[in-house]
Amino acid sequence: MTLDALRLEVPDIREELADSLSDLHQQLASARALPHEHGLQQALSLLFRLNRCAMTLLERQRALQSFAEEYRHYAAGYNGHHAPPTLFVRLCGEMAAGFKRLLLQILQGRQPSRPHLAWCLYMAQHFLAQTLLRHYQLYHEPPASLWRDSHLLYWIGERQECLDEPVAAAFQPQSANTLRGLYQQQLLLALSNPFHLAEGEAPLLFGALAPLAALPRLQPWDDEDESEGPTVDLSDAQPCLALEQAPDGEVAYLRRFELGALLIALHEPAPLQSGRERQLLERVRQHWLGRQQRRHVRTDHSSECALVIGLPAIHAQLLEQRPTQCTAQVLDVSPGGARLLCNADLGAQLPVGQLLLLLGNTTPVLALIRWRHRNDEGLHLGLRYLKGLPRPVWLRRAPNSQTHAGVLQSTPVQGNAWHHGLWLPHGQFVEGENLWLQLASLHNQAVVPLAAANLVTPLVSRYPLKLA
Repeated sequence: MTLDALRLEVPDIREELADSLSDLHQQLASARALPHEHGLQQALSLLFRLNRCAMTLLERQRALQSFAEEYRHYAAGYNGHHAPPTLFVRLCGEMAAGFKRLLLQILQGRQPSRPHLAWCLYMAQHFLAQTLLRHYQLYHEPPASLWRDSHLLYWIGERQECLDEPVAAAFQPQSANTLRGLYQQQLLLALSNPFHLAEGEAPLLFGALAPLAALPRLQPWDDEDESEGPTVDLSDAQPCLALEQAPDGEVAYLRRFELGALLIALHEPAPLQSGRERQLLERVRQHWLGRQQRRHVRTDHSSECALVIGLPAIHAQLLEQRPTQCTAQVLDVSPGGARLLCNADLGAQLPVGQLLLLLGNTTPVLALIRWRHRNDEGLHLGLRYLKGLPRPVWLRRAPNSQTHAGVLQSTPVQGNAWHHGLWLPHGQFVEGENLWLQLASLHNQAVVPLAAANLVTPLVSRYPLKLA
């Protein structure tokens, strides 16, 4: 199965209905003059017909903008504790369908601008999020198609590089202002055991999540990753896989929902956050990592350590050349990783995906930065340990050509064998190249074919090796 925009669920077009919407603004104004429930019914009927009309991109966009204003009008009556009627939930679903249809028209056009595409993706996602929220508010199970389309919109945004394009859309309850944040706001709401919320708490929680929702990150899937974040299958019709559910989808569509930065931010001062919102967030956070909140037991631990940052510096350190180091404070540890606090000025050197070597009282440990978060205390880093012995190596494209620094990660396995992984700067070599490899302790070189990378970050890639 492949993800494609054409899989978006949209209603069929019925050409003959187009003429009946020529005086749309007058009909919407007449609907507002009716009692609230009757006006809502009339607006929904008009939108239902519009979504099944053949229209140009500009006509559909203008009509949907008009309906967005009508949506704000009718939504104002349900921002408090009042649960919305089923009609309003249907209105949210039809608004999502309209913007999904508009998105298909944009994608079928010629070179859409990123802001325009981001706006349409965001609006479609927003009304899917509202449909989800209102189902939870009414304690109804959301339809599976809602999650299929939500995942697909995120996938399209990821492919089109507009996940973080800011969108100005003033809706209540408050939504995150980027597609990434809005999508993750949905995921967090779904992970918060929403059917156990008291009446009126679902919209309150949704709004409380808005300023925090962009902090987590969906990381590419890695079988060796032992972090505790939920698993998202973008090709599946559910928000996340159950804790006991083994992922069986295509690796390209699997993501690990890394919550580390969000969990720290929850404890920071938030002047605009009400006491009720704070208590609600604290209550639901236990559900975000499942009932078994951590795969590894975390131990609070306070000690100093030294960091060697980046592959070239690690290579030099392993050769005892004493490259520049920085200090950090270990806050807690587990068998799978650790949380550190370091100087905020080091932020530029410590992006997510950076390779580190931890130096302390024990054997040096290779690690990757999984998440980061900056606050008044400094820069918090979530590290994933890379088990194995790190050794410096040199790579050449020919026996006497220029040398390139690499790090060999070697892990013992049962039967006196070893698993080897070769760390190189991302993009320096490509799959299929034959490289001449030389260990620091040996004078001879071995020819190794470069297999497909099995772990990739924006900075480094790891390639599995078979060594005699």
